[in-house]
Amino acid sequence: MTVTPHLVALDVDGTTINHAGEMSPVVHDAVRAVADAGHHVTIATGRSIVATMPILALLGIETGYAVCSNGAVTLRLDPGLEGGYEIIEAVTFDAAPALNLLKDAWPDAVVAVEELGVGFKVSGHFPDGELGGEQRVVPWDELLAHPVTRVTFRDPTGTAEDFMNLAERIGLHGVNYAVGFTAWLDINPEGVSKGSALELVRRHLGVEPAYTVAVGDQRNDLEMLHWAARGVAMGNAPDEVKAVADETTLDVDDDGLVPVLRSLLPEGQ
Repeated sequence: MTVTPHLVALDVDGTTINHAGEMSPVVHDAVRAVADAGHHVTIATGRSIVATMPILALLGIETGYAVCSNGAVTLRLDPGLEGGYEIIEAVTFDAAPALNLLKDAWPDAVVAVEELGVGFKVSGHFPDGELGGEQRVVPWDELLAHPVTRVTFRDPTGTAEDFMNLAERIGLHGVNYAVGFTAWLDINPEGVSKGSALELVRRHLGVEPAYTVAVGDQRNDLEMLHWAARGVAMGNAPDEVKAVADETTLDVDDDGLVPVLRSLLPEGQ
């Protein structure tokens, strides 16, 4: 039995990778089975390019597309290219207005702006393993000097609710923002999301809208779940994410991605 190739968009952290930072063997095997069946498995993550490539390598995904930086960066994967990819779209914005608002409202936070394919320029060091790639501490003015694809704003003393209230209070106009499950605020160009990038990928692949599936667990997945014909929230997702999804699966610690992926396979596989 042949399958109609679907575009299957998968978030990484909290979806494909558990909260311990591990991918279970059963999740790995399910992703491979879906890819081997002919579906277009596309990682769609808030991670930078540098932090996304090891996930793709672990899954054995060398061709196709990947969405990074919450949709601001879209890659075409090709093992024949240097580094295994080329950037086909990178959407930037002037982060200075948003950064200055945030600095005044929360002076103790640390800020990172992405340097594509390298790492981040930061106002102070982030905990090891959080950003991926090199961290280069620079003066505040240098953070504002050039258009960027993404800004990450973090304070370990705050909560996700604190940051949601902050974003609402200061009114982040002209940008798109999402708050993570910790006190972590990602800011992207206005109108840019995982959903907008995946629509570009869908058109490149020639997949009909009806054959799109997306699985995610956080607020930066809202547009992606709304975009997909079948949007699936992880069991560990906040209620507002579950509310926009078409269905909810099990928690990431219970390998909730697996039944979703297996449903895309021919019977008996």
